[in-house]
Amino acid sequence: MKSLILDPLVLTITIIFSIFTFICSYFLEIYMSSPDQYIGVIAVSFLDGIFAIIANYKKEGFKTNKAIKILKTISFWIIILTVILIIERAFSGTSWLSEVIIVPFIVFQLISTLKNASLAGYIKVSLLNDILNKIDKHKTI
Repeated sequence: MKSLILDPLVLTITIIFSIFTFICSYFLEIYMSSPDQYIGVIAVSFLDGIFAIIANYKKEGFKTNKAIKILKTISFWIIILTVILIIERAFSGTSWLSEVIIVPFIVFQLISTLKNASLAGYIKVSLLNDILNKIDKHKTI
């Protein structure tokens, strides 16, 4: 009777499963070390996308590609955030990367969310213009 432990197929499957488990646990640890950043990226992208879909629905009707664009944006920025967090973890002195790259994205997404909410009719145009003017004043300081 052949030993199951020494079978090359079983050994190969065990090695592949072990590597896959290690990679998954590594990414889980990265996520668990900073879940607020992931949730923040997902929340602003999702909110902006929802308002964009509502605004577009009022203008042209529902478009599937607009809905799929939310998933593409969220997936892209989650991958970017994950790579940034891996770099920050691997190299000392790079803890500023997530702040420099992700914070401007969040700010631009929030501005886009306000504009899309205005187009969808949830925010008055005058209020949006006041907000954008105040943002412009702070940029010149």
